[in-house]
Amino acid sequence: MDYAKQFLGKTVSAKIDRPMGSRHPKHGFVYMVNYGFIPETKAPDGEEVDAYVLGVFEPQDMFTGRCIAIIHRTNDNDDKVIIAPEGVDYSDKQIMALTEFQERFFKSKVIKRSIRMIK
Repeated sequence: MDYAKQFLGKTVSAKIDRPMGSRHPKHGFVYMVNYGFIPETKAPDGEEVDAYVLGVFEPQDMFTGRCIAIIHRTNDNDDKVIIAPEGVDYSDKQIMALTEFQERFFKSKVIKRSIRMIK
């Protein structure tokens, strides 16, 4: 999960290889949101770090936004970053509902950046 935590709160660009409305090539489910990866990164599975794009309601090729959360899969080593337009946020429950089409196959939890008060 540490590899994905580095993106929390940062502006991130994702290449969308499975746009909203497309079908998974192997399992056949429909992507309800734009899904892709962060180019030139590496996750533990050897592929680029995967990303869900929330708050954008039409298919995209590329998207740049803020990483608002991570979906940490507790039974898989392939965490996902959650990217949204600047100023857009979702609750943990909303994130899980929006990604349920794929995350229902895994045990996972949402991780968000902790906000610390500086005195």
